Amino acid sequence: MYSGNNKHFSFYAIGISYKKADAEMRGTFSLSEDATRNLLNEAKRDGIPSLVVISTCNRTELYGFAQHPFQLIRLLCEHSHGTVEDFQKIAYVHKNEKACEHLFNVGTGLDSQILGDFEIIGQLKIAFKKSKAIKLVNPYMERLVNAVIQASKRIKTETQISSGATSVSFASVQYILENYQVNNEKNILLFGTGKIGRNTCENLVKHTSNKKITLINRTKEKAEKIAGKFDLIVKDYAQLEEEIAQSDILIVATGAQNPTVSKNLICTTRPLLIMDLSIPKNVNEDVKELENVQLVHLDELSQMTNQTLARREKFIPQALAIIEEIHTEFKIWQESRKFAPTMQALKAKLTKMKEAEIKSNRSKINNFDQDQVDFIADKIIQKIAGHFANHLRDENESTDEAIDMLNKVFKLSDKVAS
Repeated sequence: MYSGNNKHFSFYAIGISYKKADAEMRGTFSLSEDATRNLLNEAKRDGIPSLVVISTCNRTELYGFAQHPFQLIRLLCEHSHGTVEDFQKIAYVHKNEKACEHLFNVGTGLDSQILGDFEIIGQLKIAFKKSKAIKLVNPYMERLVNAVIQASKRIKTETQISSGATSVSFASVQYILENYQVNNEKNILLFGTGKIGRNTCENLVKHTSNKKITLINRTKEKAEKIAGKFDLIVKDYAQLEEEIAQSDILIVATGAQNPTVSKNLICTTRPLLIMDLSIPKNVNEDVKELENVQLVHLDELSQMTNQTLARREKFIPQALAIIEEIHTEFKIWQESRKFAPTMQALKAKLTKMKEAEIKSNRSKINNFDQDQVDFIADKIIQKIAGHFANHLRDENESTDEAIDMLNKVFKLSDKVAS
């Protein structure tokens, strides 16, 4: 796929997702902002030509070029808490064409835990910018990511695959609406105001008439900033236990590395729904020992078989057709990129042959006109190269075999794979 410094690299997609890894295992392989930055910098030092890293609550993936996939696997395991042994049990490794297909499916929401979740494309854009900022993106990766972004835009505007729940945060609100009568008398406590917490808060306000929503965050200023936007209540972190005792629904989205809520914090006998939207899990399983508590984790939200998801599935063929169209355009570009160096080498070879012939025949021809000879010879070279280029573009022919044939016939020295 790519050659540089006489080394051959292939394009890989390696990682773990909700499909085989539970929430706890996904948390083990998750990458913080600092870990991601360190991973990218080490990859650059190691000579990896291009790499993009995604780490969300549902997946952690590396898309990049390597001589062997273990180069990427090692980077992931060294910068997360995951091990190679666990990776081998639950992970996946896709190469070249399969890796491209996987990125298209991920970026367009077809591989999301909740079908049609378009939050992932925003995360891909951010990941791409981080890599580009440290010059860890090659032309192949840039073209591919832009193609995926284009496919995502078209699917979002041309299909209804994103109708209804489009994220875990909205799915949690949908779960509440479907299973609980939410009115102005329900007390909802949101603990944690990170991205998922903010989105959940916004969806709660948008889709319920409930105004009795209280926010608590370790950093109170962050909660106050969000509360001001929606005119909600903010309490101190020290009041967490007291507020839980007065709540009907507790939504936990703190993003901490260890559980922040356990049964010791629950001093009430009133029915309490706890929704843990965090990776790793932020609610200790011991809360299930309390008869008045129902615990729902985001993994369970993905198993909803409601009408919205069923309706979305009808648009999968339409989405796949859009992906196929854009992916085909990308593959055509990729093929043309593959033979471009060979065509440059061919033109250089023919130009040398021209110059040699002119040199040997200049003195033998009366009234020799250098400009006219150059003009005609260059036209012939362009036509010859054009015929070969058209041949290489023929989809019925094997491009690799044709390139090898040209290299052998013309003894071209600049063999470069794409």
